Amino acid sequence: MIESKEGLQAAVKKIATLKQEIAMVIVGQETVVEQLLWSLLAGGHALLEGIPGLGKTMLVRTIADTVSLSFSRIQFTPDLMPSDITGTTLIDFGTQGSAAQRFQPGPVFGNLVLADEINRATPKTQSALLEAMQEGTVTAGGTTHVLPKPFFVLATQNPIEQEGTYPLPEAQLDRFLLKIGVEYPTREELKQIVMRTTAMEAPRARSVMTGEELTELQQDAKSLLVAEDILDLAVQLVMMTHPAEDDAPEEVKRYAKFGAGPRALQALISIGKVRALSHGRMHVSWQDLRTAALPVLRHRIVLTYEAQALGVTTDRLAASIVESIEANR
Repeated sequence: MIESKEGLQAAVKKIATLKQEIAMVIVGQETVVEQLLWSLLAGGHALLEGIPGLGKTMLVRTIADTVSLSFSRIQFTPDLMPSDITGTTLIDFGTQGSAAQRFQPGPVFGNLVLADEINRATPKTQSALLEAMQEGTVTAGGTTHVLPKPFFVLATQNPIEQEGTYPLPEAQLDRFLLKIGVEYPTREELKQIVMRTTAMEAPRARSVMTGEELTELQQDAKSLLVAEDILDLAVQLVMMTHPAEDDAPEEVKRYAKFGAGPRALQALISIGKVRALSHGRMHVSWQDLRTAALPVLRHRIVLTYEAQALGVTTDRLAASIVESIEANR
């Protein structure tokens, strides 16, 4: 908990150092890195959407290296079973014919878990991971096993290839704190990527923070204040995603089928606190909420068939909500 200006400055410096170290390995993608750190510092999970080859795996591994966290990767495929993720109970036979059960942990038992192409696995397998994300535990053979802390899942999905995929239901998408879009790098960034990756020795991030320090930063963010008027604005942001609301923008009333739920409000406030902390403030501002709105809301608004046919996106609806609030402030 931050109790002085010096404590606040120390937290800001730690976050800035973390970003700088990640930038030593990852070229560009500043917004993606920032939003991933928001999710990490808020103690939530993130869903990344982008075409293959944009460095998502390297980014997660780099974050794990900088924070001294264990990293594991799960490649989701249609034949992946729930036990391939969570682990399984084995029977060990002793030298004298005795037998004992032993739990063999799966790859979900890591601090940072990359769930690559999560929409390629069956709903049953997806649920195994999503339940672990929600509960922080895995049950096997009637025994509950606690996952390590901190525990952070980064799931990816490819927006191009849809054949043979199982899209995540809206209720399960809601468990992700943020949905982050990964954009294609610029020409200059592409040149830097090639120069770094084809050199004699590829750059590797060093550890600049421990897991304990990360936990402290999470607690620091939680201790920040939220004024009543800012909380009202956050509630308004979420409520205006519902087409039945009187003050919802016309686009939302026409193109939204369902709006965001209470988790969206929790996410807005949590991310707002983290962003305020990283900017050296003890309180959440409207700018924090405004900046967090798109990654928080884009996967929590369900579009109508008309919207899908016309190519209307949830980003467009979220942006119209933000603009509407700003116009009436």
